Order: sequence, then C-alpha cells, then structure tokens
Amino acid sequence: MAAIQFFSEDISFTLAKPRRTSNWIKRIAQKEKREVRDVSYIFCSDVYLLELNQQYLNHNTLTDIITFDYSEGAKQLEGEIYISIDRVKENAEKFKVSFQDELDRVMIHGVLHLIGYKDKKPADKALMRKKEEASLSLRK
Repeated sequence: MAAIQFFSEDISFTLAKPRRTSNWIKRIAQKEKREVRDVSYIFCSDVYLLELNQQYLNHNTLTDIITFDYSEGAKQLEGEIYISIDRVKENAEKFKVSFQDELDRVMIHGVLHLIGYKDKKPADKALMRKKEEASLSLRK
C-alpha cells in the first residue's frame, strides 16, 4: 500500500492539504510507471538541513531539499525527502511565486529524484525542470 507521510523536525509546520498532495504525488509516480511505497517528507529549518548536508553529503551550503533514496526496486519508490521551509519561503520571494507553488515544486523535485531524474548537468537540469512544470500543471 502506498504511504506518503509528512513530518516536521525542529520547526512547526503543517502541510495545507496533505490528502490532495499525496494523491497528486501518486499520480505523478503512476505517470512515470512507478509506485509510491513509502515516502516521508520531513519539513525543517535551514540549520537542520545544513547539518544533514554537511554530515551526509559533505556540502557546506544551504539547500532547499535533500533526498535519500531507499528504493530497492526500480518500480517502487521509497525514501526520505527533507525540505527547508526557510529556503522555500526565500525562494518563493526570489522567484516571485507563491509559497505553495514553490513548496509543490520542491516536493515533486524530490519525487523526481526518487524516480531517477538527475540535475547536476545542464541537460539533466533542463529535463528535471520540464518534468517539474508538467507535474505542477497536473495539480487539482
């Protein structure tokens, strides 16, 4: 059974529409011929995510998202997606989009990583952005 769970760590944050968001994420996974098995979103602060970035990835930079992929099969998605609410708020202002739109973009970005999309090379980044935009257009 597909399980998408939402938690907060070191901050107080509650997702506005968890059921709608879960259903949307499952639809995106299905479009990619994947099944969500167990995905946890952990909403946190810049400080918390920076510590994870330093500890596990040896990066000393702020980021909006870190995805840990625990998927064992190619078809089933399992993992933890950590999202800095501080970074999402700042980026929403920077890119002149709503907080919810930026949060949805970051949330689906994590799922796209679990599916196997990369974003280090320019061509990969362009494909990732295209997939994000297509996913955002499917929200209900």
